[in-house]
Amino acid sequence: MPAKVNYIKGDRFTDHRGSLQFVNEFSFPDTKRFYQITHPDTSVVRAWQGHQVEEKSFYVVKGRFVIAWVEIDDWERPSADLSAAYTVLEEHVPAVLHIPAGFANGIKALDPDSILMVYSNLSLEASAADRWSFDQHLWFDWQQMSINTITA
Repeated sequence: MPAKVNYIKGDRFTDHRGSLQFVNEFSFPDTKRFYQITHPDTSVVRAWQGHQVEEKSFYVVKGRFVIAWVEIDDWERPSADLSAAYTVLEEHVPAVLHIPAGFANGIKALDPDSILMVYSNLSLEASAADRWSFDQHLWFDWQQMSINTITA
Protein backbone atom coordinates (compact mmCIF):
# COMPACT_ATOMS: atom_id res chain seq x y z
CA MET A 1 0.00 0.00 0.00
CA PRO A 2 1.44 3.43 -0.94
CA ALA A 3 2.39 5.88 1.80
CA LYS A 4 -0.15 8.55 2.72
CA VAL A 5 0.16 12.12 3.88
CA ASN A 6 -0.30 12.19 7.63
CA TYR A 7 -1.66 15.09 9.72
CA ILE A 8 -0.44 14.58 13.28
CA LYS A 9 -2.54 16.57 15.73
CA GLY A 10 -0.92 18.08 18.79
CA ASP A 11 -2.31 19.93 21.76
CA ARG A 12 -1.48 22.68 24.20
CA PHE A 13 -1.46 23.20 27.93
CA THR A 14 -1.65 26.53 29.72
CA ASP A 15 -1.34 27.41 33.38
CA HIS A 16 0.07 30.25 35.47
CA ARG A 17 3.61 29.42 34.27
CA GLY A 18 2.80 29.87 30.57
CA SER A 19 1.82 27.74 27.61
CA LEU A 20 3.20 24.50 26.26
CA GLN A 21 2.44 23.30 22.74
CA PHE A 22 3.30 19.76 21.74
CA VAL A 23 2.90 17.08 19.10
CA ASN A 24 3.78 14.00 21.11
CA GLU A 25 2.83 11.53 18.37
CA PHE A 26 5.53 12.92 16.04
CA SER A 27 8.97 11.32 16.28
CA PHE A 28 12.28 12.06 14.57
CA PRO A 29 13.81 8.60 13.89
CA ASP A 30 14.82 9.26 10.26
CA THR A 31 15.39 13.03 10.37
CA LYS A 32 18.76 14.02 8.92
CA ARG A 33 18.28 17.81 8.88
CA PHE A 34 15.84 20.61 9.48
CA TYR A 35 15.51 24.16 8.31
CA GLN A 36 13.29 27.18 8.80
CA ILE A 37 11.49 29.17 6.12
CA THR A 38 10.30 32.72 6.78
CA HIS A 39 7.82 34.30 4.40
CA PRO A 40 7.55 38.06 4.89
CA ASP A 41 5.12 38.37 1.98
CA THR A 42 1.82 36.47 1.63
CA SER A 43 1.93 36.66 -2.16
CA VAL A 44 4.96 34.36 -2.42
CA VAL A 45 4.28 30.76 -3.48
CA ARG A 46 6.94 28.07 -3.14
CA ALA A 47 5.67 25.31 -5.39
CA TRP A 48 6.04 22.61 -6.59
CA GLN A 49 8.97 20.65 -5.15
CA GLY A 50 8.73 16.91 -5.61
CA HIS A 51 10.75 14.03 -4.21
CA GLN A 52 10.85 10.36 -5.12
CA VAL A 53 12.84 9.45 -1.98
CA GLU A 54 12.77 12.41 0.39
CA GLU A 55 10.08 12.75 3.06
CA LYS A 56 9.26 16.06 4.70
CA SER A 57 7.42 17.11 7.82
CA PHE A 58 6.13 20.64 8.44
CA TYR A 59 5.44 22.57 11.65
CA VAL A 60 4.40 26.23 11.88
CA VAL A 61 6.30 28.27 14.45
CA LYS A 62 4.62 31.59 13.70
CA GLY A 63 1.61 32.62 11.63
CA ARG A 64 -0.20 30.36 9.18
CA PHE A 65 0.72 28.46 6.03
CA VAL A 66 -1.34 26.63 3.47
CA ILE A 67 0.53 23.47 2.48
CA ALA A 68 -0.59 21.58 -0.60
CA TRP A 69 0.53 18.22 -1.94
CA VAL A 70 -0.03 16.05 -4.96
CA GLU A 71 1.01 12.48 -5.69
CA ILE A 72 3.11 12.46 -8.86
CA ASP A 73 2.12 9.92 -11.51
CA ASP A 74 5.05 10.43 -13.91
CA TRP A 75 8.19 12.28 -12.79
CA GLU A 76 9.26 13.23 -16.31
CA ARG A 77 5.81 14.32 -17.54
CA PRO A 78 3.25 14.48 -14.73
CA SER A 79 -0.39 14.75 -15.72
CA ALA A 80 -1.79 18.27 -15.66
CA ASP A 81 -5.07 17.03 -14.16
CA LEU A 82 -3.68 15.53 -10.93
CA SER A 83 -5.73 16.32 -7.85
CA ALA A 84 -3.95 18.26 -5.10
CA ALA A 85 -5.01 18.31 -1.47
CA TYR A 86 -4.17 20.92 1.14
CA THR A 87 -4.38 21.89 4.77
CA VAL A 88 -3.66 24.99 6.80
CA LEU A 89 -1.15 24.77 9.61
CA GLU A 90 -1.11 27.55 12.18
CA GLU A 91 0.93 28.46 15.22
CA HIS A 92 -1.92 28.20 17.75
CA VAL A 93 -3.07 24.75 16.59
CA PRO A 94 -0.08 22.44 17.15
CA ALA A 95 0.24 19.83 14.42
CA VAL A 96 2.82 18.30 12.12
CA LEU A 97 2.08 17.47 8.48
CA HIS A 98 4.16 14.58 7.15
CA ILE A 99 4.44 14.22 3.37
CA PRO A 100 6.04 10.93 2.29
CA ALA A 101 8.19 10.26 -0.75
CA GLY A 102 6.38 10.26 -4.09
CA PHE A 103 4.65 13.61 -3.65
CA ALA A 104 5.26 17.20 -4.66
CA ASN A 105 4.43 19.93 -2.19
CA GLY A 106 3.98 23.67 -2.13
CA ILE A 107 3.56 26.31 0.53
CA LYS A 108 2.18 29.81 0.87
CA ALA A 109 2.14 31.99 3.99
CA LEU A 110 -1.27 33.32 4.96
CA ASP A 111 0.08 35.87 7.46
CA PRO A 112 3.05 38.20 6.93
CA ASP A 113 6.31 37.02 8.52
CA SER A 114 5.07 33.45 9.02
CA ILE A 115 7.74 30.90 9.98
CA LEU A 116 7.71 27.22 8.98
CA MET A 117 10.01 24.46 10.26
CA VAL A 118 10.77 21.69 7.79
CA TYR A 119 12.25 18.31 8.74
CA SER A 120 13.82 16.04 6.11
CA ASN A 121 14.97 12.43 6.05
CA LEU A 122 17.79 13.20 3.57
CA SER A 123 21.04 15.13 3.74
CA LEU A 124 21.24 18.31 1.68
CA GLU A 125 23.31 16.54 -0.98
CA ALA A 126 20.92 13.60 -1.27
CA SER A 127 17.94 15.96 -1.35
CA ALA A 128 19.46 17.98 -4.20
CA ALA A 129 19.81 14.77 -6.23
CA ASP A 130 16.12 13.95 -5.58
CA ARG A 131 14.60 17.37 -6.30
CA TRP A 132 11.96 17.73 -8.97
CA SER A 133 10.50 21.18 -9.68
CA PHE A 134 7.17 21.76 -11.39
CA ASP A 135 5.30 24.90 -12.44
CA GLN A 136 3.49 26.53 -9.49
CA HIS A 137 0.36 27.01 -11.60
CA LEU A 138 -0.25 23.27 -11.92
CA TRP A 139 -2.79 21.35 -9.79
CA PHE A 140 -3.82 24.05 -7.31
CA ASP A 141 -5.21 27.59 -7.32
CA TRP A 142 -2.87 29.42 -4.95
CA GLN A 143 -4.82 32.66 -5.44
CA GLN A 144 -7.85 31.14 -3.66
CA MET A 145 -5.63 30.85 -0.60
CA SER A 146 -5.67 34.29 0.97
CA ILE A 147 -5.95 35.68 4.48
CA ASN A 148 -9.63 36.40 3.85
CA THR A 149 -10.62 32.95 2.58
CA ILE A 150 -8.93 30.71 5.15
CA THR A 151 -10.01 30.80 8.77
CA ALA A 152 -8.96 28.75 11.76
